[in-house]
Amino acid sequence: MGDRAAKTALFEQFARVTKALASGKRLELVDLLAQGERTVDSLAKAANLGLSTASAHLQTLKHAHLVTTRREGTKIYYRLAGDDVAALFALVRSVAQDRLADLETARSAYLGPDDTGYVTREELLRRARSGTVTVLDVRPAEEYAAGHIPGAMSVPLADLTDRLAEIPADQDIVAYCRGAYCVLAHDAVRLLTAEGRAARRLVDGMLEWRLAELPVAI
Repeated sequence: MGDRAAKTALFEQFARVTKALASGKRLELVDLLAQGERTVDSLAKAANLGLSTASAHLQTLKHAHLVTTRREGTKIYYRLAGDDVAALFALVRSVAQDRLADLETARSAYLGPDDTGYVTREELLRRARSGTVTVLDVRPAEEYAAGHIPGAMSVPLADLTDRLAEIPADQDIVAYCRGAYCVLAHDAVRLLTAEGRAARRLVDGMLEWRLAELPVAI
């Protein structure tokens, strides 16, 4: 039958992971770290958190061994402890999408109307290799530097209007960002379409691209 106390202790170890993830803000930090390592300052700014609050959330994730750190001078960099953590985050999102009716309402409120066309990873990879599409990475520059789709141009969404002239006008455009629930690519496609450009978005983003073990350039 086994020892009841030992079984309880075992399941409490499993619960350490779920407890660490039991916060929307901590999941947002995991989402950001799935793009590459970042400093506490950078994470706090991106997640709209105070520095001390961001540090406390990151410590919770670290105590569950979901993130690791390295020091460079006076700065501390955080990163996910492994690809399995990114895969777990993606699975949490997938289960929520399948099981929670309220998620679709929240998704629509954040991403906006379903008015942007998309391409699959397979189509983007094929067209990028053949040179028949311009691929735009509209994430912040530091995320692009941490890893991007080969051949992609880095044009952060905040700079897109000012840099339109740099984007070839004679090719279709595919924009991508962090993942399936990232608004940046949606907004980029809306902006480009309004400017008369033929633009679509990648159906998901860099998180799913990495998990699919597709090529990543640095």
